[in-house]
Amino acid sequence: MTNSNFLISHAIRVEVQSDYIAQQSIEAEQQFVFSYTITIVNQSEEAVQLLNRHWLITDANGESNTVSGEGVIGQQPHIKAGQSFTYTSGCLLKSPLGNMQGHYQMQRTNGELIQVNIPLFRLAKPNILN
Repeated sequence: MTNSNFLISHAIRVEVQSDYIAQQSIEAEQQFVFSYTITIVNQSEEAVQLLNRHWLITDANGESNTVSGEGVIGQQPHIKAGQSFTYTSGCLLKSPLGNMQGHYQMQRTNGELIQVNIPLFRLAKPNILN
């Protein structure tokens, strides 16, 4: 089962889709693996560059972890007006349910720094909420 969500800030749309990766998860060892695919759509009038990311990852046990760093998947992509950038990454949780949220720091071509919010999205093993 796939979960998806989106949010628009500063005319930048961030779409998120998450999936549970059963073949990489080891439930007996409390290792639950998820992937998430993010599409960043530049709906503004000028190009932006993604400089940094900041994540807050929380599992069902209430454990939170923050991850910050340069770019995404080793890149600091430039996204022209009207274009998009898509990437896939992953997350390991100690529970079959959790969530992620965060933001990107981006820079417009005029040098202005903006914070583009990433919507809160759920990481859930299929049927865990039924």
